[in-house]
Amino acid sequence: QVQLVESGGGLVQAGGSLRLSCAASGRTLSYAMGWFRQAPGEERQFVAADDWTGSRTSYADSVKGRFIISRNNAKNTVYLQMNSLKPEDTAVYYCAAAYGGFFYTKAGQYGYWGQGTQVTVSS
Repeated sequence: QVQLVESGGGLVQAGGSLRLSCAASGRTLSYAMGWFRQAPGEERQFVAADDWTGSRTSYADSVKGRFIISRNNAKNTVYLQMNSLKPEDTAVYYCAAAYGGFFYTKAGQYGYWGQGTQVTVSS
């Protein structure tokens, strides 16, 4: 099992940047990792994911070219670098883990979730 703790959220102006971190209690080496977000009244939405090696990634069209997922397996930590932030990026961001395999883009494919971190982008 793995436990996930997100950090790095906050309030930022449009056009700014934030870097979210997801610290895992276990080794991230064997896990595909993903980031999702959920705005009030909306369903949880896929943002970005990588495979267990970190070499293959996938992004939602809405964040492609602005967000970057990366990992440091030695630190058991996954990151989401968010650039050129827009007010519509405002949401609670969740980190998720799935044992092994390729990257996954559906929330139901992940077995482990963090508690979420709030990101608010002001216009």
